[in-house]
Amino acid sequence: MSHEIPYRFEPTATSAELAEKYGDIDDGAETGIKVTVAGRLMLRRGQGKLAFGTLQDGGGRIQLFALAKVCPDFEGFTALSLGDWIGVSGEVMKTKKGELSVKVEEWSVLAETHRSFPDKFHGISDPELRYRQRYVDLWVTPEARAAFVLRSKAISLTRRWLEDRQFLEVETPVFHPIPGGALARPFTTHHNALDSEFFLRIAPELYLKRLIVGGLERVFEIARVFRNEGISTRHNPEFTMLELYQAYADYGDIMELTEQLVEHLAIELTGSAQIVYDEKPIDLSAPWRRATLEELITEHAGESVSLATPIDELREICVKHGVAIKDSYGPGKLILELYEKTVEGNLWDPVFVIDYPKEVSPLSRDHRSKPGYTERFEGIVAGRELCNAFSELYDPAEQRARFEDQVKAGEAGDDEAMVVDEDYLRALDYGLPPTGGLGIGIDRLVMLLADVQTIRDVVLFPTLKPEVFD
Repeated sequence: MSHEIPYRFEPTATSAELAEKYGDIDDGAETGIKVTVAGRLMLRRGQGKLAFGTLQDGGGRIQLFALAKVCPDFEGFTALSLGDWIGVSGEVMKTKKGELSVKVEEWSVLAETHRSFPDKFHGISDPELRYRQRYVDLWVTPEARAAFVLRSKAISLTRRWLEDRQFLEVETPVFHPIPGGALARPFTTHHNALDSEFFLRIAPELYLKRLIVGGLERVFEIARVFRNEGISTRHNPEFTMLELYQAYADYGDIMELTEQLVEHLAIELTGSAQIVYDEKPIDLSAPWRRATLEELITEHAGESVSLATPIDELREICVKHGVAIKDSYGPGKLILELYEKTVEGNLWDPVFVIDYPKEVSPLSRDHRSKPGYTERFEGIVAGRELCNAFSELYDPAEQRARFEDQVKAGEAGDDEAMVVDEDYLRALDYGLPPTGGLGIGIDRLVMLLADVQTIRDVVLFPTLKPEVFD
């Protein structure tokens, strides 16, 4: 059946508004109030001269109550396909069985579905199909819609919370002439007019710190970033990072900011700082525990290690615990690999893992009292890295030496190593004040608060192998 599709349609109410305003009327009551609603027809059943339908819009569902003697083209209405978009006008009422409804007095088709549409009882059983056809998944999987609503609210709340603390939102380039700001493998692209290679940003860090040099003392960006890496339940090649930088702060200040922000989001979005993730409780209340890499390795692996441990002994300990190592790894890298193998996945409650070796922290400032270490932390929750942060390295000579160490690592086969960024070094020559910086993975934070176990459930259109159409 083909219908004349209007160019526009003007609903006067949503299902949520009707439920709030008329949900308490008596069973069997008629209000005399006429409304116009629009959405998809998700369920339908007929009983002779009476038909019921379920209309779903962006905020919920409302029943449609169609009587043959009142509903125009009753047979056409009962022949609608599940998934058709329709507009309906009629009186708000409640059936004798207590179902809030709109009596169908006028109706029109707004879009026809030409494919079989799943109903709410069956949904989409194939997870990959859910991710490829998110436009269907959002209708038939209420949990999916709820997760993306929560994501939107989380970003909005984060922005407002930071602005209330005098942070300025900024935008920095997505195309970078050289990759930098994180240890990751970049995507490359070619700019024809400039005849130059560019890299999709792996982090906005170095541009944001240029802005601190420029006198913008508190800045943040909610940035889409790209890393040419594997895909897993925790990794998507493009994802969203919150990065912020605060002048005159150190990593201790940033720890306090992080735990307070996450606690705030948990309370606002779930009603409590005590949440449940994967059927296990997590208390996100501030303050969170602080512990060094070495302390945690002792607790979880039973090994006492430090940068002073002879390198051959560190290698033996790593091999003992099944850590894959390379000859080029120094003590700091060996300690980090040991931690990631034996500790990180076992850290359930929130903890700031602090004081990383300089060898694995090319942008972090030297620790004020522990030679060979930096003032860097990672926030770990439910066995996953949630954020990375540090007191920022301000010394251009030291930063150049760190970059050059990264170049050597790249020459030794590390395809995630950084290169020398001469313009950033020039910016540091103008003076970077004491600064604390933070990067939070928005996707992982939303996974935590929405209680979902794969990043694909919080990315509307996750990266998938290209589909082949016949």
